[in-house]
Amino acid sequence: MDKAKSFSISKHMVWEAYLRVKANKGAAGVDEISIDRFEEQLKDNLYKLWNRMSSGSYMPPPVRAVTIPKANGGERTLGIPTVADRIAQMVVTKQLEPRVEPHFHPDSYGYRPGKSALDAVATARQRCWKSDWVIDLDIKGFIRQS
Repeated sequence: MDKAKSFSISKHMVWEAYLRVKANKGAAGVDEISIDRFEEQLKDNLYKLWNRMSSGSYMPPPVRAVTIPKANGGERTLGIPTVADRIAQMVVTKQLEPRVEPHFHPDSYGYRPGKSALDAVATARQRCWKSDWVIDLDIKGFIRQS
């Protein structure tokens, strides 16, 4: 670990994050750099990312917006980060997740490791046999549109 750096991020952390991002595959971001192209200068790209993250000077680039069709006929916009930003996000995830995960309520299912929407449905189904009522809320739906 470099004592001159602002944040304790090891090069090994960045390497591990890169391996996970590579395994997930994914499309190129706004910079149009794919995983394959990123790997052409892998050592330099990972070093630059580590240096910026550990010094506190990393700034995430814009995200590429892509619309995909929804089952009901509408469209949904997806944001596709660059390969380097996905690696940076993975480094942060691996650092924060173990620290914040214990503080979540056991019934919180959204974007949680090892939990899914199907787990939430299974829990709701099980509890329906215990109670005569169910409350299903969509907080976003409560926002008044002007």
